[in-house]
Amino acid sequence: MQNYIRKRAVILGQHIIMTTDTVRQTAEVFGISKSTVHKDVAERLPKINKELAEQVKCVLDKNKAERHLRGGEATRKKYAARAKKDEKEKQ
Repeated sequence: MQNYIRKRAVILGQHIIMTTDTVRQTAEVFGISKSTVHKDVAERLPKINKELAEQVKCVLDKNKAERHLRGGEATRKKYAARAKKDEKEKQ
């Protein structure tokens, strides 16, 4: 594994722990794909730093358990905005 990949995996792991960001959010912050973030923290990081990898896994498991809540909130906001728009159009 190349050195820059090792460094990136550690940086991504530290970022996820500090911010509790999802894989998608982390990918957006660093300008890389979700697949790269996932591969770095799920496959590469445990080979580099097991303790850090375990902490990251806990954060990602928590995010996964809460994703249905985030999706529900996004849907609620979407329909609330649509209702507000429809109400303005009627006036």
